[in-house]
Amino acid sequence: MRMIQLFKSLTEKAKNIVITTHIQPDADGIGSEIALCMALRKIGKNAICVNEEPLLERYRYLDPDDCVISYEEYKASLPKDHKNTIDLFIVTDTNSLSRIGTQLQTVVPNSKNLLFIDHHPAPRELAAIHCIDTTMAATGELVGSLIESIGVPFTKEMAYALYTSILIDTSSFRYPTVTGNTHRLIAKLMDTGIEPPKAYNKIYGTKQISYMQMLGIVLSSAQSSDDGRIAWLSLTEESLEKFNVDTEDTHGLVNYLLILDNIKVACMFRQVGDMVKISMRSAGDVDVGVMAQALGGGGHDHSAATLIEGKIEEIIRETVPKIELMLDDK
Repeated sequence: MRMIQLFKSLTEKAKNIVITTHIQPDADGIGSEIALCMALRKIGKNAICVNEEPLLERYRYLDPDDCVISYEEYKASLPKDHKNTIDLFIVTDTNSLSRIGTQLQTVVPNSKNLLFIDHHPAPRELAAIHCIDTTMAATGELVGSLIESIGVPFTKEMAYALYTSILIDTSSFRYPTVTGNTHRLIAKLMDTGIEPPKAYNKIYGTKQISYMQMLGIVLSSAQSSDDGRIAWLSLTEESLEKFNVDTEDTHGLVNYLLILDNIKVACMFRQVGDMVKISMRSAGDVDVGVMAQALGGGGHDHSAATLIEGKIEEIIRETVPKIELMLDDK
């Protein structure tokens, strides 16, 4: 109720609204900002989504109304003698300004009000004055409830954006944060006429044979600790280049490990330049968000990540024993 009152209060008095999400956005951030923009336009707001970079081609089908523009496009559209006219700056799917991009950060100080809409963990003091709810399965679920609070009926276009955001951020509704309320919202979205098979195929896409070959290589790299509590995959930049696979198509690979017997923590190690990204998933009763935080990253209790400088082989050798120690300390 507090968040709804805050959201209604800020949006009611705002005319010009800019919405953004984090850099290298996923479908939850993109779907949330697009659906919210569409809804605010329905009640007469001058709303636009401005991201640090242009929207990737793979996500353009979610934006039939061309809600999303890049910072460069936004900057070029402003008259030279313009004065700040942003009444409300909304950030979806993150509660850290450092994650929206260096160029967009320059816009924030001149905006009259700032609002985070997010479901990631945040300091209590920050959550108290923003729309942050960690019980939501996805930011898209929270945005859906906020759209309903201002009396805007879901259109099919909004529904596709929100359904996709929840689908992606719950790994097809398999994470423990999925609740009855999640599915009740999904039912309302489906009532607009969206088709789950089509929505699934649109976001995950049909694959080339090269993807299946890459998947075979990655799955063949699977290893586990002696007791089976920890399992991991490794993915190199060379594999992505060899099989011409988009990085975006690799995010869900770690979930294959969750079906293993005795699994507690699943990891995927991916070389990214001089860094190694470690994606972590929990089979249920282990908080990988805390583990990732201990390793310099963060996230949810069931899904988290961190970046560590080094080569993938050495990072695996150093990280797996640390995870074992954290499991033993439970």
